[in-house]
Amino acid sequence: MAWQYYSDTMTDILPALGTHSPMTDEQIQKMFGDVPLGLFRKHDWRGGLVTLGQVPAEFVREVSGGKVDSSWPAQVDTLLVEGNFDLILSLGQVIPHEVVGMANYNKNIFIGTGSSEGINKSHFLGAVYGMEKMMGRIDTPVRKVLNYASDNFAGDLPIVYVLTVVSTSNGNQTTHGLFIGDDIECFNLAAELSLKVNLQMLDKPLTKVVVYLEPEEFKCIWLGNKSIYRTRMAIADGGELIVLAPGVAEFGEDEQIDRLIRKYGYVGTERVLELVKTQEDLRANLSAAAHLIHGSSEDRFKVTYCPGKLSKEQIEGVGFSYADLDIMMQKYKVEKLIDGFNTVDGEQFFYISNPGLGLWACRHRFE
Repeated sequence: MAWQYYSDTMTDILPALGTHSPMTDEQIQKMFGDVPLGLFRKHDWRGGLVTLGQVPAEFVREVSGGKVDSSWPAQVDTLLVEGNFDLILSLGQVIPHEVVGMANYNKNIFIGTGSSEGINKSHFLGAVYGMEKMMGRIDTPVRKVLNYASDNFAGDLPIVYVLTVVSTSNGNQTTHGLFIGDDIECFNLAAELSLKVNLQMLDKPLTKVVVYLEPEEFKCIWLGNKSIYRTRMAIADGGELIVLAPGVAEFGEDEQIDRLIRKYGYVGTERVLELVKTQEDLRANLSAAAHLIHGSSEDRFKVTYCPGKLSKEQIEGVGFSYADLDIMMQKYKVEKLIDGFNTVDGEQFFYISNPGLGLWACRHRFE
């Protein structure tokens, strides 16, 4: 819609992917339809950056409750600063998020078009503060850091935020709200609606949860672990999460992340923090350390992965349980399941068709 409205005055489109793999032409055409491919730019998170300022270490220490004591670099893609734009539209969906609490707003700018250092430090800040104290919260330590950067360093950028709130049920998406503005009120209103739409509060913990990962969207464990992040506050002690992952073929999106996940595995928060102190390769990649913390059940519930293209030995090597995908897809026929409670062969379980579009929590864990 933005391209149709602005037409020739729209000169550049920058997918805010952070350090994620750039979109292929096929992915762009699938998501953006007839928008000309020539308008799309790739974010160079290694070299194409401008530093707007540094969030002071004392501020980070204060908002993290003393858990992190380092400054944070407010860096963005060079295009935002040197593109001489009259208007920068930041479009995206507000939804519960494991790193920042609620996705989008200035996260789109400072993380989506930011540097590896800024992304690593923000992920680690959220992880050590505690993911279950972060997800679904509007005002978190990471958000406070991003807001500091917006308020103090980004005033000259002509950014207008266009934020949506969307839900999904049985494969169908519904848009509930559209919020447009240039300040935090726009985000706060969208986040408040998202919590009403995207957070499913449960009165009792779930003993078995089955999550399906759409193969075109989830090709690696790095992304597929949203199945763990978004359900962990709903799963009972001693419960089980079964992840049907036909497209998963690797652990990380790049070779370095993939190697670190295979090397250290999902061994729990305390062990990962010990490894960060003693292992230089993990200390140099705090996003990987945060991911290993996020992906651990802390031995509270069982995670059974059913990948399409990873072996039993590989899955068990990082600390998950393994089950054969074909066998499990025969048992849990996703085309017949509905989001929510289902019963198959006398067994009741809770089914989620897309973990990326919501947050599920037991009331006592969230409150």
